Amino acid sequence: MKLYLVMAMRKPSFDDAVIGPHKAFLDALSADDRLHLTGGFSDGSGGAYVLKNVDTLAQAKALVATDPLAIHGSSELTVHEWNTR
Repeated sequence: MKLYLVMAMRKPSFDDAVIGPHKAFLDALSADDRLHLTGGFSDGSGGAYVLKNVDTLAQAKALVATDPLAIHGSSELTVHEWNTR
């Protein structure tokens, strides 16, 4: 199974109002069986989530582009195909 690691690092202009919509986005991914795991960093600098059941890196990036964190420009999101062991 291919996994995609999404790193979401907060920008200085981060707006807490985007947290609720972002969590709803993650809940929708989970309901669609595309979310493997998610969590925030203890220092408050951002977080990460892992996508599953996505065929290509391009599809993963397109999906991440619909994350409210990306839409509102609150965080810098990067997507990596993740080879786990």
